[in-house]
Amino acid sequence: MSIVAAGKDRGTPTAEMTGTYLDRASGMARGLGIDGPSLHVIEAPKALSGPERQAREAELLLGAVPPGDGIILLEERGKNMKSRDVAALIERHRDDGGGGLHFMIGGADGFGSALTKDHPQVRGTLSFGAATWPHMLCRVMLAEQLYRAMTLLAGHPYHRD
Repeated sequence: MSIVAAGKDRGTPTAEMTGTYLDRASGMARGLGIDGPSLHVIEAPKALSGPERQAREAELLLGAVPPGDGIILLEERGKNMKSRDVAALIERHRDDGGGGLHFMIGGADGFGSALTKDHPQVRGTLSFGAATWPHMLCRVMLAEQLYRAMTLLAGHPYHRD
């Protein structure tokens, strides 16, 4: 399992928080038969903009995912899920033997036409609501949700309904 994201985030509080939650999730995942989540970052050349940048980012994002693995796109028009739904999605993917599962956060201009919910590797979409969130903060929120999902699947008391 991984977060595949566009744009670098080094040495910031959000990078530290993302790392903390991914480390926690990895520790829990081992006992659940799930690959602990990691972060894979891509960056398109800064000289590109608009559709060219979207296309290059989509190419780089897809290049980070092995063929046959599943993708969940994080996008504003995605499905608004409760934490238990995210855990159930991960559990179903594991139980169906669907290979790895990768949550993608695109660049500031979105995914573009090369990477949509109709792409054969895309298994679904996820939204953190109608508000616009900074991409680096989305990484933290997603990493926390992956940790929360692992705790739910392990029966750990971290999550409270």
